[in-house]
Amino acid sequence: MSLAPTPERPPTPSPAIPKADAKAASAAGGGAPQPFRHIVAVTSGKGGVGKTFVAANLAAALARTGKRVLVLDADLGLANLDVVLNLYPKITLHDVFTGRHTLADAILPAPGGFSVLLAGSGMVEYSRMTGEVREKLQALVAEVAPRFDQVLFDTGAGISDVVLYTVSLAGEVLVVATPEPTSLTDAYATIKVLANTQGRRRIHLLVNQVRRQGEGRGVRNQLQQVVDRYVNPALDVPVRLELLGEVPVDTAVREAVQRRQLLLEAMPGTAAALALVNAAVKMPA
Repeated sequence: MSLAPTPERPPTPSPAIPKADAKAASAAGGGAPQPFRHIVAVTSGKGGVGKTFVAANLAAALARTGKRVLVLDADLGLANLDVVLNLYPKITLHDVFTGRHTLADAILPAPGGFSVLLAGSGMVEYSRMTGEVREKLQALVAEVAPRFDQVLFDTGAGISDVVLYTVSLAGEVLVVATPEPTSLTDAYATIKVLANTQGRRRIHLLVNQVRRQGEGRGVRNQLQQVVDRYVNPALDVPVRLELLGEVPVDTAVREAVQRRQLLLEAMPGTAAALALVNAAVKMPA
């Protein structure tokens, strides 16, 4: 699938940001602490691309190197990291935000040797990034970040104000996409918004569910071409996409997800598991 635009109609959404996201952009640009470089926001334009699966297994791969790793479930209203890891938390971010429990109480050990900070699911109060939620999240990140060598945010998908503000707290961004046309279009939209609202000039890319070797590089090149044509001309410093890796379609992935197990724990020698280990080696420190 080519992302090359035609003169009549670009294949991507208009660069205009919805009003709600414009507010989020403003929030992300001001009032946020200086991002921690060792925090990586794992995000995506489209849901269903394997973002949470990727974040959890990258964390396991990083933990194997001896790093103290935390995954923070930053999809505040629709959390599912607990499902992927087969955890049943009694204490969540909601309890920390409301003062019922301390941060130390909420950080749990996860399979794979890393730690997790889980969010509740179905919490309508976290569907919008209010000033109160913003302040609480900012304070929590500032408190938790110094305790770990690497922190991964498993964000929601898309460009809502919650996602954009959460990403703004991270020093680096990893966009997860698949070769599917809708995933590529939404990945481009996400990259464009991050470049224009947060000044992102380096964005990492991981292409999931590739069917042939080298397809991830092709996806990266297609996205870079569209960014070069429609985003970079207006910027003093161009946006560069760095390919972190490609994960092949592998029946072992579906099996691990259905078992609610980490792929690196259940089937470490499979093609997808090895690809994730290789990607972890390239993660920004």
